[in-house]
Amino acid sequence: MARSGDPVVKRLVALLVLAACAPAAPSTQAAAPARTNTADTVAVVPVGFGTLKQDDIAIRIQQFGLQVRAIPLDESVIRVLSPDSYRALSDLLSSQRTRLDEIRRRSAFTRLSVWYVSFFGVELGEARYSPMELIVTNVGRDFRPVDVIALSPGFGLQRVRQREVQNALYVFDGQLDVNQPLVLAYETGRSSSWSSILVRIERERALVRSRSKG
Repeated sequence: MARSGDPVVKRLVALLVLAACAPAAPSTQAAAPARTNTADTVAVVPVGFGTLKQDDIAIRIQQFGLQVRAIPLDESVIRVLSPDSYRALSDLLSSQRTRLDEIRRRSAFTRLSVWYVSFFGVELGEARYSPMELIVTNVGRDFRPVDVIALSPGFGLQRVRQREVQNALYVFDGQLDVNQPLVLAYETGRSSSWSSILVRIERERALVRSRSKG
């Protein structure tokens, strides 16, 4: 796992929180694209014209005092975000590029599907979580994480107090296609909300293409 105490990682995680709360503002300046892979390159739109917030594309599961929040970091998805949100996620991926390349070589996958996952305590007391119990069902198969890169201090303790959050990058086989319906499962909880989120993303893609031409 990557060192969660790394000052660069700490700054990037803080930027992600700020970007999630910041108002969406169109920009004509494009951030350097993250070198992630997508199964559908047609879905990739120009950088800098999105207006969605991270919460608009996040899948959530809540159970036993814990909320799990997951965002796929595929370029075809994160380019519909506002410029600040896109830049924060893209920079986060870039900061872990060496680690991700190591995982890809070790796993022998031609590409990876990387997700930004948060565990958030929503009730009084302490909630425990099992990091490897996150499963994505997609294209007729179950995808389990091949590795997890901790981003916040204490992620390995596998517990959160109320209003505390622990973040990590989850790495899956790149055959996982985020431009197709999928189901996210954590222990006994399941969410099939990605189908409706995809409708929102596709609508924003059309708007991004229109803005970029204008």
